Amino acid sequence: MTTIHRAKPVLLRCLPLLLPLLLTAACIPQDLAVSPLGTVVVGPGEAIQIRSAEVLTGIGELGIPRQRAVAMALADYGPIKGHAVSMGAGLDSLCTAQGGLGAAQTVVGDPRVVGLIGTSCSVAAAVASPILSEAGLVMISSSNTSPSLTSDLRGNAGSNYYAGYYRTASNDLHLGRAVAEFAYNELGLRRMATIHDGDPYTSGLTGAFAVEFEALGGAVPVVAEVSRGETEMVPALTRIAAQSPEGLFFLLFPDESARVARQIGQVDGLEELTLISSDSLLLAAPEVVDVYLTGPELGFGNNVNQATGRSGDEVLAAYVERYGEGPTSAYLAHAYDAATLLLHAIEEVAVVHGDALYIDRAKLRQALTNTTGFEGVIGVISCDDFGDCGTGRAEIRHHTDPTVTEFADLPVVYRFSR
Repeated sequence: MTTIHRAKPVLLRCLPLLLPLLLTAACIPQDLAVSPLGTVVVGPGEAIQIRSAEVLTGIGELGIPRQRAVAMALADYGPIKGHAVSMGAGLDSLCTAQGGLGAAQTVVGDPRVVGLIGTSCSVAAAVASPILSEAGLVMISSSNTSPSLTSDLRGNAGSNYYAGYYRTASNDLHLGRAVAEFAYNELGLRRMATIHDGDPYTSGLTGAFAVEFEALGGAVPVVAEVSRGETEMVPALTRIAAQSPEGLFFLLFPDESARVARQIGQVDGLEELTLISSDSLLLAAPEVVDVYLTGPELGFGNNVNQATGRSGDEVLAAYVERYGEGPTSAYLAHAYDAATLLLHAIEEVAVVHGDALYIDRAKLRQALTNTTGFEGVIGVISCDDFGDCGTGRAEIRHHTDPTVTEFADLPVVYRFSR
């Protein structure tokens, strides 16, 4: 059913409205076609409404910097065709399925909203995406990486893919290959174990790694699974030790990753184990050293966002000046670019008629899908048919100094480009 939102009375010559829902006071100009996904009408003096949904509690140190980056992008971008843009109150997607559900329901409950920046975690996106898609909205994540949300990069849709979903973070199939090539070719490892918690993100990335590692000639004789919130990791580590691996790729959320790293020493046979984890381990266990940490490429300080004219270094400096601290998320620039990508697409499709602005939701989706060569802080951004807009580049850094707590301050030992 087509949905038209009209926030304030606008005097227009209207087309005949046939659908029951449209037999209200709402109408559109005669020279504008009715959108199959609905048209948002921004009345005179009203702001264009977008929303941000990130994890703000629990592991909020991951989501809060990204929400701040969205606010900075809106300020840098400025009004669109005479209308300010508002992100409203930031929504907490909790990094859980329930959090994603709540955020999505809040967003679709406001017919003025045209798009969402978020979520932080793939598990939240897997629930939010179908709800937002059905409502005709778009969502752009800066940090979701599970292949299930987009595709297998071979033209096949992921199990959680829904139209209207996009991301500036890279598909984990790229990072899985990066870790496999690093472990096999650079570290000379041949037997690896993995740990995940069943989450779309953790299981998706460890699974992608295993496929790539085995394709190179390596073996993954044991894949251990623990529960989110589990505190006792020794049983899983004992199962791993029984298979005598040379390395362990453990991809969990910060608290669980920290418990694995701290309890490895309690299990005989794992003393010489090479450890590979993600950048979030630094948040919970900076004292754990001699571990390789994976994360997105960060060497783009001189890259300039074409929509705002801000470089990566300028965005970072502005963040520190505004908030009095450095970002605790490696995806700050991805969030900044995600917001400007949405704003740029809105400006491209928005039509001014009188004092009102009309945003065709179907055309907004198409504009994002058609994105090619958009210059962002993270590099040149182009989107495929399944919403993957990331650069596909990644870095692996070596953590050897417990006083270093920022991923960006660790030495890079491996760079990957698709």
